[in-house]
Amino acid sequence: MSGEQYLVERHTILSVVVGSRAFGLSTAASDIDRRGVYVAPTADFWRMAKPPTHVEGPLPEQFGWEVERFCELALSGNPNILEVLHSPLVEQRSAIGAELQDLAPAFLSRKAHTTFGRYARSQFAKAENRRQREGEPRWKHIMHMFRLMISGAVLLESGTVHIDAGSYRERLLAVRRGEVSWDEACTWRDELSARLDRALATSPLPEHPDTTRVENWLISVRRRSLTNGNSLI
Repeated sequence: MSGEQYLVERHTILSVVVGSRAFGLSTAASDIDRRGVYVAPTADFWRMAKPPTHVEGPLPEQFGWEVERFCELALSGNPNILEVLHSPLVEQRSAIGAELQDLAPAFLSRKAHTTFGRYARSQFAKAENRRQREGEPRWKHIMHMFRLMISGAVLLESGTVHIDAGSYRERLLAVRRGEVSWDEACTWRDELSARLDRALATSPLPEHPDTTRVENWLISVRRRSLTNGNSLI
């Protein structure tokens, strides 16, 4: 096991399953996509070589972030990061991991309109380019783009993160199977984009996340790591 993977094995505070299995869109062939958060020991930051901000593995389809990087991304409204905090499929959670989940509302803000919308535009552009080159987009990617746009709209409308496909499940799975035309996909994309814009105007979310609260918690974690060592986890 590499030194980086040791951080995941020994210092993970939260590990969840995301992707289709968490969204209610899995098939028999779906991978188990694991995402997690680890806390590098505070003393490791005193060295010239700092701990990695992220680690792949050791399991297939596993990826973890060091807690500080995770918080930075969550404060920016990164959709994939926010969904880690709200996955119903929790495989590992320490007391510190539970604290991080309890902190989840502090990360939310109207920035979600920009981040969710930007991700959708990027994915749709890639799909359109592939369609022009090969005649067909990757419908699985289109499905996930739609699901994320729906999640973003619901977040802006309600102030809370919902990642389950819910009542959209069958329609999304039809997209995955390629049972919709490209024109239909474009129309739904436009409808969801308009919904995101409408939701922003009346969203209960604050303009900015509670950075101070998150930073105070992170400082607390660093101090406890220095004092308690591995017992923190």
